[in-house]
Amino acid sequence: MKKVSLIFLLSMLCVSLLPAQESNDLIIKKLVICTSIEDRQPVGADSTFSKDVGKLYCFTNVVGAKDTCNISQRWYYQNEEMANIKLAIKAKTWRTWSSKKIVPFAKGKWHVDVVSENGTVLATKKFKIE
Repeated sequence: MKKVSLIFLLSMLCVSLLPAQESNDLIIKKLVICTSIEDRQPVGADSTFSKDVGKLYCFTNVVGAKDTCNISQRWYYQNEEMANIKLAIKAKTWRTWSSKKIVPFAKGKWHVDVVSENGTVLATKKFKIE
């Protein structure tokens, strides 16, 4: 009896030490920064925008979800996080987006990281405000 219990405990310990696997194998099929979204599609996609743009959108097309899950879009200005927006993925292929108000004095380098629930950066989109 003791031998069986010890084997069981050791096997449970080994399982708990295995790295966590994502339940979804998410792939970012499309990632763009744009000036608007119309009919669930990005409009005005570019990598450089005027300081007077007002608002930008980060459009993401995700494929590969096996279950409902979440991603985050993390907006960075000069490597400082300005927003972290959680978005639900509800189907194997899903389009989603977030938006960020851009103030005129926020000129320079920006980027958005798309991050899985376990913290893995799935994709990054860089852009600039002039």
